[in-house]
Amino acid sequence: MAATPMTSTALSATSRADALDAMTTGEPLDLLVVGGGVTGAGIVLDAASRGLRVGIVEAEDWASGTSQWSSKLVHGGLRYLYQLNFALVAEALKERGLLLTTLAPHLVKAQPFLWPLKLPVVERSYSAVGVGMYDALALVGAKGTKTVPLQKHYTRQGAQELFPDIRDDALTGAIRFYDARVDDARLVIDLVRTATGYGALAATRARVTSFAKDDTGRVVGAEVHDAEGDRDLTIRAHRVVAAAGVWTEDVEAMTGSDQGLKVLASKGIHIVVPKERIQGETGLFLRTEKSVLFVIPWERYWVIGTTDTPWEQDLRNPVATAEDIDYVLEQANSVLARPLTRDDIIGTYAGLRPLLQPHRGSGGSSTKVSREHTVAEVAPGLWSIAGGKLTTYRVMAEDAVDVALGEEAAEANPSVTEHTPLVGAAGFDAYRHQAPRIAAAYGWSAEQVEHLLSRYGAELPALLALVDADASLGEPLTTAPAYLRVEAAFAVTHEGALHLEDILMHRIRLHYETRDRGVSALDEIGSIAAPLLGWDDDDLAREQAAYRARVAGEAAAEQERTDAAASAARAQVAGEALPASS
Repeated sequence: MAATPMTSTALSATSRADALDAMTTGEPLDLLVVGGGVTGAGIVLDAASRGLRVGIVEAEDWASGTSQWSSKLVHGGLRYLYQLNFALVAEALKERGLLLTTLAPHLVKAQPFLWPLKLPVVERSYSAVGVGMYDALALVGAKGTKTVPLQKHYTRQGAQELFPDIRDDALTGAIRFYDARVDDARLVIDLVRTATGYGALAATRARVTSFAKDDTGRVVGAEVHDAEGDRDLTIRAHRVVAAAGVWTEDVEAMTGSDQGLKVLASKGIHIVVPKERIQGETGLFLRTEKSVLFVIPWERYWVIGTTDTPWEQDLRNPVATAEDIDYVLEQANSVLARPLTRDDIIGTYAGLRPLLQPHRGSGGSSTKVSREHTVAEVAPGLWSIAGGKLTTYRVMAEDAVDVALGEEAAEANPSVTEHTPLVGAAGFDAYRHQAPRIAAAYGWSAEQVEHLLSRYGAELPALLALVDADASLGEPLTTAPAYLRVEAAFAVTHEGALHLEDILMHRIRLHYETRDRGVSALDEIGSIAAPLLGWDDDDLAREQAAYRARVAGEAAAEQERTDAAASAARAQVAGEALPASS
């Protein structure tokens, strides 16, 4: 078992400043990680839990790229079975089991899905075999322990009792199977926080501008621009690993080498509709002409997606177009008895998936390869990792650290993350048993306490301490009562939020959960965050204006049919210049 973290897991403006100071003074790091998505966060935890002196820098906020806009599923990839990719599915299902039981049981929840069947005999037979294999591989990965229920078959009537809003002509029967869902951005933040507990140094808003090299041409660190302090810093490191997602080639180009990994950006969009708009007790798994579509239930809404289209515009700001939204509505309405309209949509979001391509250049080496991800040495001292998916972040991280260390050192100091719970996981079950007592003591409903436990797990005492110090923090947000005011404070004091958009997009997810993308909560959340971050009235006004401009830009993009027009509309309304490459 992994040791208990030795240092604080709280991320804050102070911890960020201290981390940058520590990374730029003293002995070089054993490893510097570039990129704060789920892969980079997994790498920094893997390295820190092995005892390495490791740092991580992210150009914006944690999970601000691909990792904040996924389908929010932890899954084996049922469709890969039909490609006979058993090893990949087995690996992902093992990771799903670890997240459900050991690593993050407070964040990752088992989720049933209904797979509608059109053909009564043939389709049910081969689908049953596929789902049966899925269940069997999950049991093998969990060493015989059942982490989710096994498949169950339904007649048309039985399926409609389970999902009343499914159309009569959409199925002859159905199979129910299980996967899991997760708040993707929160998972990333908790990975980084867990790593800091094992001594990792972590800083957001720290953009790598170039790589430092020694006289032999080996990469020995990075030049970093601190956006918060508007200063340039040098971080020395014996090894650097870039986990840059869709920015992989941009980061690799800083070395001056023509070697490395090549990725293509593929856009996926989701729509969000109120929970009461669709009557169903499970999610839906739909096979489409292009791929698959998920209809995923959360506590207060449904997430429906996704698309898969090339994106050639601004990588920082992918947006949903009118055409994207129409496509998702069309696919969902093909099975829903009460068709959805645009008026039903309370939120949308768009993200980019980095699709791994063959190597750039004639040289280079792929020192760790799977069907989904690759680690390659871009230049001496610098490795790059790309591909994969959220579910298998831990395997990707282990591979990256193993390769950077080298075979001999990796064997002598192996990964321990398979047994290392994230913050909030250890003691989670015990605090769930305390829920009635906590609810009574603080005047909260059972639902409110369950909400806190599902987000913070065994860290609940830290939130209670904030409420004990300021009783007003125990009240719900006025315009977003699903969240308590203490969650906005905790986002700043423990989860590293530096700006209003950090809170609204990655911690309290009002950006896609409400029709106004959280604008109505700006005053209240700002009043909580401002004193904690040392803002004056002008600072707060700038923060609010910046967020409003972002929201207005995204709303303008949704009225356009093409990516180019939508990207241009977003930039114009938000008052931003498009990158030259766009």
